[in-house]
Amino acid sequence: MELFVDHLWRKIDQGRALFPFLAALEARFPEGEIYLVGGAVRDLLLGRETKDYDFLIRKIPADALRDFLKLHGKVNWVGKNFGVYKFMPNGAALEEQIDIALPRTERSFLKRGGRRDFEVQSDAALPVEEDLRRRDFTVNAIAADLKRRALVDPFGGVEDLNAGRLRAVGDPAQRFAEDSSRLLRALRFACQFQFHFEEKTWMALRAAIGTLNAKRDDGTEIVPREIIAKEFIKAIVSDPPRAFDLWEESGAFAELIPELLRMKGCPQPQIYHAEGDVWTHTRLALSVLASSAFQEEFGEPYDAETALAVLFHDIGKPYTLQTPERDGVDRIRFNGHDLVGAALAREIAARLKLSTFAKGSRYHVHEEALAWLIEKHLLLVQGEVDQMRAATIEKHFLHPQRPGRKLLQLIFCDGSATVPPSGAPPLVGYRRLRARIGAMEALAASRSRLPPPLLSGEEVMEVLGISSGPEVGRALSLLREEQLSGRLADREAARTFLKQQKAEEGRAVERANPQE
Repeated sequence: MELFVDHLWRKIDQGRALFPFLAALEARFPEGEIYLVGGAVRDLLLGRETKDYDFLIRKIPADALRDFLKLHGKVNWVGKNFGVYKFMPNGAALEEQIDIALPRTERSFLKRGGRRDFEVQSDAALPVEEDLRRRDFTVNAIAADLKRRALVDPFGGVEDLNAGRLRAVGDPAQRFAEDSSRLLRALRFACQFQFHFEEKTWMALRAAIGTLNAKRDDGTEIVPREIIAKEFIKAIVSDPPRAFDLWEESGAFAELIPELLRMKGCPQPQIYHAEGDVWTHTRLALSVLASSAFQEEFGEPYDAETALAVLFHDIGKPYTLQTPERDGVDRIRFNGHDLVGAALAREIAARLKLSTFAKGSRYHVHEEALAWLIEKHLLLVQGEVDQMRAATIEKHFLHPQRPGRKLLQLIFCDGSATVPPSGAPPLVGYRRLRARIGAMEALAASRSRLPPPLLSGEEVMEVLGISSGPEVGRALSLLREEQLSGRLADREAARTFLKQQKAEEGRAVERANPQE
């Protein structure tokens, strides 16, 4: 990987201008040392932007540092007992507080993999190299010395970054035993930065993956489900097919989402799915999601709900598999797999707390929205697009309370991964659906929005002289279809249309039952 050292120092210089407290700190404590550490150094060396500024301060006592920070901003005392201050500088408009820390050592006192089961000792005189020794991976164990404008890299993190290699600091088995959440963080980093694993780190990860389900004596999970959800979602959004591969190869799926593994070897009818079994089809659909073809089609990034909908869309197939040999059906079938898959996705989302991220985030997942996407992903299979009622298209793709755009993205990925024997997914139904949606969106734009229904249920009952019941709903659906198709434009026309329909139905009854 190409490294951008000049970019790092340029951004640090910009940070000095953004954070004037740094110059004030240097002036007040000339003997002090300030280092930028952690993910910020890694990201800036890779030429990326960062909002995650963490500073390590040496040779300034904790009390003196605290008193100084109070003069230059707001200090959150979370972590003060082990030398870490959450700091918001005066006048800074930051999304997150800055971490200001003293060098520290950590010792896992329970050896169970809990990220909070550490004994921490801070020491302003501790060499920076000793602080970096406690970190998880070498690419995160690099410090930028602001005074000397030099990198401190005792564990070869720069070389590993340059090679695109993810390697644990020291003994990888010990690093993972200290904090089991590092297992999933490693998988996420591999997806996020396209790292490959150093062999010993990978072997230790696979050996330790079973600790993800370990529990304390009181029955609580050592690795909180919220942490698992965050790491999994970030991985699958960063690189869907690579996350799919790594979670399977590492054993993470077997530990946390074993339902997916039943897709392996689950056959599909060759006439529709020449690409292979359900597992292969799902991976191909995830590859489509990450492809330039998806970007050209939609011109926008996908989010976590779409990525998980693609991952889980056929999870119900192994549970509903019917074969000619075993069940006497005409071909391999998966009747009801959409409904079964939706129920499984809902269960998995609740179990792993996949709705952990805040609403509005690209990573947010609404459990019911995810289940709805899977339940509706066969919409094109269940009927011809040209015969689909406009009201049905409106309900599924243009309704403000439904994730219609995501459903369209799911249908595109599923269809593109459904390979016929000819080898080229035709996507004819999808293209026709997009055309019809486009026409309806153009109609809505010309009228500012989709028009409200022409008549209410009460008005329909009045025109037809009927009471409340299913007949009212059928009449409303018929009116909506005519309205969205452009054949009815006003209330009077709607009334006339209903009367004509009623008269025509009466004549049809008379023709069917002629008097003797």
